[in-house]
This record gives sequence, C-alpha cells and structure tokens, in this order.
Amino acid sequence: MLNQQNSLNKNKQSGVVLFIALIALVVMSLAAAALIRSVDTNTLITGNLAFKQSAIVSSDRGVETAVGWLNAQAIADVASLNVDSVGNGYFSTFDALDLDDRTVLRAAATWANNSAVASGVNITAGRETDTGNEIRYIVQRMCREPNVAPNVDDCQFGAGNDSTGSIGGDHDLMLDLSPLPSPMYRITVRVAGPKNTVSYTQTYTY
Repeated sequence: MLNQQNSLNKNKQSGVVLFIALIALVVMSLAAAALIRSVDTNTLITGNLAFKQSAIVSSDRGVETAVGWLNAQAIADVASLNVDSVGNGYFSTFDALDLDDRTVLRAAATWANNSAVASGVNITAGRETDTGNEIRYIVQRMCREPNVAPNVDDCQFGAGNDSTGSIGGDHDLMLDLSPLPSPMYRITVRVAGPKNTVSYTQTYTY
C-alpha cells in the first residue's frame, strides 16, 4: 500500500514539473520573439536614418549645380536672370510656385514640370550613381514681379537690406549703394532616394 502511494505522488509531481516547464518554455519563446522584433525595429529605424542623412547630403549637389548655373548666367548676361527659364528650373519671382505650401512642395507635378536636374561627377541624368538619389532643384528670384529688372520696391536683396530682411528694405540705403546689390535667390532641392526617402532643403544666395 505504501509503495503504491509513493508511486502516485511521484506521478503527480512529474505532471506538475511538466506543466511548469511548458509555461517557462512559452515565456522564453515570447521573450525571444519580443527581442527579435525589437532588434528588427531598431535596424529599420537605423536604416531609415541613414537613407535620410544620405538624401540631405546629396542635396548639396543640387545647390552647387543651381549656384553654378546662376553664376554662368550672371557672367554671360545678367539680364537673362530677369526672365523665367522653366527649362532650367528658374523663375524670376517667388510667386510662380508657392513652395511654402507643403501641398505644392510635395506635388509630383511641381517637380516634373518646373525643375532642373543636378549635374556633376558621378551624376547621370540627375541621379547619383553611388547612392541612387535623384536630385532636382528649383531657383526662385525673391521678387514679386516676374520678367522685369529687380528694383528696391519689389525684390529682397542680399546686401544693403534692412535687418528685418523684408522686401524693399531701407530705400535710402539701397539707392546709395553702387552698383545695386544682387537680389536674393531661393534654391529648393528635392532628393528622392531608396525606400521612398524624400528630402527637401532650401538655401538662399545672392
């Protein structure tokens, strides 16, 4: 009788140990799954940040191309900057495209119809061969009226302007300057890279 009871107790204990072992196994499996998911998420975030940083760095190539084009126009015939040149992504007024409006800024048609592509070493048709980033830019002269020579009542100038940076500035100071300082130009660059990465940057020059 005593031996039979001991045998029953051992069987009961074996059943409890198995149940506890199964629970521990489930907990460990859940912990492992959570760890794997956390690592995957961190890897994804790190990758996205890397693509974003690459796009921002690539935007400098667009700015350099735009500034080079502006310099070439100024040397050849500065009056050519008084008129729009849509094929070169240039507008003689900032009112031509309201790039402060995010809807306009992000619209595919804005860039397909009004921008120019970056050029330079390792860039083919506006696309960097090493990163795969596509670089496009739009240049806007900071004047209200299009296709006219810049004047102090209409444009924002890069030198001789008042401290507020408002259009017009100090008229007396502007008129005393000789020659008249250059109007400001806003360069907006769009970089489209892998994983649907899109970056927008704006630079002012004069």
